[in-house]
Amino acid sequence: MPFIQFDGPQMDKAKKAELASKLTQAAHEVLGIPEQAFSVIIRENSMENIAQGGKLLSDLHK
Repeated sequence: MPFIQFDGPQMDKAKKAELASKLTQAAHEVLGIPEQAFSVIIRENSMENIAQGGKLLSDLHK
């Protein structure tokens, strides 16, 4: 069972469903593995938990 992991921003349920569907479809098309075999893990991250260039994203995007 292949896993697809996505780390990104917080999303509503509809966006998560769309993302999971499209990631699964793309992996199926590239790898030829049935869509039912894929598991998708979505990890949501707060802008306060990610830094770029030593600065928190929450501070960079004010």
